[in-house]
Amino acid sequence: MIRNVLSIAGSDPSGGAGIQADLKAFSARGVYGMAVLTALTAQNTQGVCGVHLVPAAFVADQIKAVFADVRVDAIKIGMIANAEIADAVADALEPHKGIPIVLDPVMVAKGGASLLDLSAVEVLTRRLLPLATLLTPNLPEAAALLHGPTADSRTDMAEQAQSLRALGPEAVLVKGGHLPSQESPDVLATAAGLSWFEALRVPTSNTHGTGCTLSSALAAELAKGATLPEAVAEAKSYLARAVAHADTLTVGSGHGPVQHFHEFWTLREGHSR
Repeated sequence: MIRNVLSIAGSDPSGGAGIQADLKAFSARGVYGMAVLTALTAQNTQGVCGVHLVPAAFVADQIKAVFADVRVDAIKIGMIANAEIADAVADALEPHKGIPIVLDPVMVAKGGASLLDLSAVEVLTRRLLPLATLLTPNLPEAAALLHGPTADSRTDMAEQAQSLRALGPEAVLVKGGHLPSQESPDVLATAAGLSWFEALRVPTSNTHGTGCTLSSALAAELAKGATLPEAVAEAKSYLARAVAHADTLTVGSGHGPVQHFHEFWTLREGHSR
């Protein structure tokens, strides 16, 4: 049976992040993707130049419409934008407890633009974190959620993962891509303890949408019945390959997207663009 996975997130018209990246990752991982939009952004590989929020009540209507008709096997939550939308998403999802939820606390775009109203952090922490099966912050996001300094070591990452788990999510994956090293380790905190997932840093600037892609791949694996450690290992491996093949794409002049379909697309000689 093909699993159905719902993304609740913002749109990226350049296709590298947000809903567009989520749907690509879902397809690449063999699940049927659905999408509820929380915001429209005007952005490209160089940055975000505008954000238009979807009214919170309409975000809720989209979620209710999906659940009224379609079996949902997992949910990925990305860009929430403000407190009203966070409350609306929480209200709409609370009747459906038991479905795996991957929460990617999208706060800042790759180019530096803020994608989460500061007033929304409290609502996200209080209402959405307790609903999450897995929270997937990068180092700046983990620091913002904890109102503390950004981790700069594995010890700090482990401590923050455990502190975030104490806020309610079943598990927390703190991503170490911002560490100043040649490695990109992630740490998973669960009731069973800490697990580390290692990876070498890929030398490319084309990393737009990596967080969206990872969280979507995680939701896909959980929908298919993987355990948390299995899902993290598989999703991280998929993302590493997508980043490694990112330079086969020629999209934009800034932080380009990863190659979601690296396992399916081949470049014919003379047809590389």
